[in-house]
Amino acid sequence: MGEHDVDKRASDEALRAFTTALLQDVRALERMLDDGLIETGARRVGAEQEMFLVNDGFRPAPKAMEALEIIDDPRFTTELARFNLEANLPVYEFQGSFLRDMEAELRELLEGALEKIEPIGAKILLTGILPTLRLSDLGLDNMCPIPRYFALNEAMVKMRGDGFETRIKGIDDLYAQHDNVMLESCNTSFQLHFQTNPDEFAFLYNVAQFITPPLLAAAVNSPLLLGKRLWHETRVALFEQSVDSRSEAHQIRGGRSRVSFGDGWLRNSVLEIFRDDIARFRSVLATDVGESSLDMLDRGEVPPLNALRIHNGTVYRWNRACYGVHGGKAHLRIENRVLPAGPTIVDEMANAAFFFGLMAGGADAFPDIAERMPFEKVQANFVAAARLGMKAQFSWLDGREVPADELILTELIPLARQGLLSHGIDSEDVDRYLGVLEARVESGQTGAQWAFDSLASLGTTGTSDERMRALTAATHSRQISSEPVHTWSIAENQQPLDWRPSFETVDQFMTTDVYTVRPSDIVDLAANMMDWERIRHIPVESDEGHLVGLLSHRTLVRLLAKGYGKGEHGPVVIEDVMKANPITIPPGTRTVDAMDIMREKRIGCLPIVEKDRLVGLITEHDLVRIAAAVLDQHLREEPSS
Repeated sequence: MGEHDVDKRASDEALRAFTTALLQDVRALERMLDDGLIETGARRVGAEQEMFLVNDGFRPAPKAMEALEIIDDPRFTTELARFNLEANLPVYEFQGSFLRDMEAELRELLEGALEKIEPIGAKILLTGILPTLRLSDLGLDNMCPIPRYFALNEAMVKMRGDGFETRIKGIDDLYAQHDNVMLESCNTSFQLHFQTNPDEFAFLYNVAQFITPPLLAAAVNSPLLLGKRLWHETRVALFEQSVDSRSEAHQIRGGRSRVSFGDGWLRNSVLEIFRDDIARFRSVLATDVGESSLDMLDRGEVPPLNALRIHNGTVYRWNRACYGVHGGKAHLRIENRVLPAGPTIVDEMANAAFFFGLMAGGADAFPDIAERMPFEKVQANFVAAARLGMKAQFSWLDGREVPADELILTELIPLARQGLLSHGIDSEDVDRYLGVLEARVESGQTGAQWAFDSLASLGTTGTSDERMRALTAATHSRQISSEPVHTWSIAENQQPLDWRPSFETVDQFMTTDVYTVRPSDIVDLAANMMDWERIRHIPVESDEGHLVGLLSHRTLVRLLAKGYGKGEHGPVVIEDVMKANPITIPPGTRTVDAMDIMREKRIGCLPIVEKDRLVGLITEHDLVRIAAAVLDQHLREEPSS
């Protein structure tokens, strides 16, 4: 997330000073490009590994600060949420054994960290989106206590003008409202860096854009969010909405979001990207960036361009242009941010080999992309890959239409192999990593497809939360085996997990598919709904969606006892017999507290309400299921006689 030293109370004056420094950085970069002060002739790569921390119940473990202290390794750093970490790998020369060296270092990093954090009840999980996340996990109390994160959230919320809305349609439909940017923390990725010469940057950036859809299609690993089955790579839709700071007016005008794939081919220079991002997106953070970059240039020093880098860290292109300084020399690189974390380290390295190989081979294979293919079709390919994974159909060069798997197997893997070998990459490593990718594509079992198929095999037993925990536990057990995802067996109902983490709060087991009626409806409608759907309570909602009452089976029995329904009375309207203003609780209520309320008030149903809107329902039947789970757990834990 960039630099941490940020003044959260940045004044307009501080923002103006920061903007001045930002414009100076752009002019300094222009001078450096004109004067040949950006490194050429070097090809280096790098990577960043984001990860989730989970507890023994495979739910998010908000222990990042404690974990960092225990790990005590400068390669690890914070991410937005307390249940995320990031590890930064070193810079590698693009030659020889760099692929297996990167894998070895990544494995050493993660295995060493895991050993240290197990005593505090934390595990590491590599996945694009953690299936067990709930909306209640995404409060500011779970934001890492870093001033920059809170300042960024405050600025984004202010620009947005109201809450953030997330709407994603997949197998299920997701609609979520949130009042902060913490939905972004649902995403973790494996980010790759590829250094370029300044004069080839525009061309190679276009290559990166062009190959990103098939790269993503082969790597999808984020199909579930907040209990919903959505896109094969839901991170794409979620990230683009979770930090969308556009006001309603900006959205109506169709302005680009801070997270985007871009809207056209790059023509000449990296400056096009930086200038466009500064023009489109105003600065949201102000911090002291140090000495003027122009003054440093005048003295023959290499400026860090801190203001430009900070602003660049608040604009999230899926392929991001980056400026950096390494070994005292300024350089340019392309950061690919599209790949999800996981499912295993070897799968990630297979994805990396594919990306690096295509970048290396693209110079000869795609010399005139911009002339042969409209950018809009690349954008469409990107969305298709995110939605459908290996089942996507791509528009390709010269008007061809080709299935993702066919394109990858017959054209792109051979091109990636050629690109790697032509740069002297170890042939055994090339065969190993691209072989893993090839086997994954041939089988069709990406991480996302495995999750979809596994969730289907789990059926409807238990609650959604229990199934998500079982799926996450299966992911973890297979992940530590280090076998690539195409070899994984489908998760099935096995030894049940500890029931308790799935029933801590009511939002984990409440019914969300709720039948409702309006106050003006007739009671006969509600009676038939109860009979047809075998339910005993029906919430009453206004036309605006506000909970205004509750109708119970017991009320209908009383009406029958009084002779209603025998022709002695006209139609009875629900608002005349419903219980108005019923007792309600919010989603994060502890289950034991809900039980106490139902027992003390002698009620058989509790509507779950958030911001005056009905979000779920719990009943006596749910509490009976919990009691059965308690008994089952007790019997399993009781030593045999």
